Amino acid sequence: MLLAAGAGERMRPLTDHTPKPLLQVDGTPLLEHHIRRLAPAGFTELVINVSHLAQQIVDYCGEGSHWGVSIAYSWEEQPLETAGGIFQALPLLGDAPFLVVNGDVWTDYPFELLGGYALGTDESAHLVLVDNPLQHPQGDFLLDGAGRVRQRSCGATGLTYAGVGVYSPGFFTGMRPGAMPLRPLLDDAIGRGLLGGRYYAGRWADVGTPARLAELDAVLRQFR
Repeated sequence: MLLAAGAGERMRPLTDHTPKPLLQVDGTPLLEHHIRRLAPAGFTELVINVSHLAQQIVDYCGEGSHWGVSIAYSWEEQPLETAGGIFQALPLLGDAPFLVVNGDVWTDYPFELLGGYALGTDESAHLVLVDNPLQHPQGDFLLDGAGRVRQRSCGATGLTYAGVGVYSPGFFTGMRPGAMPLRPLLDDAIGRGLLGGRYYAGRWADVGTPARLAELDAVLRQFR
């Protein structure tokens, strides 16, 4: 599942007329960068949630055949935030664990490492964690030597959730329809010892502002 429904408030005025996942770096929309990497990694059945300027995303991506994938859309009348959007899309995602990728990040993560990833009996989700960007120096979580995601204690420096993870449908058990962020569910899974993770040292960027978008674009054009 590719998350693409947000309004991109911090990206205004760019997102007044263009949905954030269609903003371009190195001449290609962020969303397309993901699809081009997912398809050869074996992820050929995709679900994209849409809300803000939704039709632009649907018109651009279509059914996905030109990338060798099939795309289904989960329409949100108003953005439902991360957990709410995934919950609404569960009927499209099936009964097996599925990969979730935020549409507003860029990464060279090798998605094939998560192809067919089998969550253990002690995992309800498995996150990819990366080094902390300048705008988020303390990070989100700690990762222990056993591959368990832990809460970051006050004053400690952890790692940042990359917006890439594998989730079981059961991770969302008990939710009700409506807008809901993902963090409370992650915190609950940590408390029950059910959140796994891995560290990725490669390239990753959260393009949450026009300045960071321009910076990433310049870097990618430099290293073509």
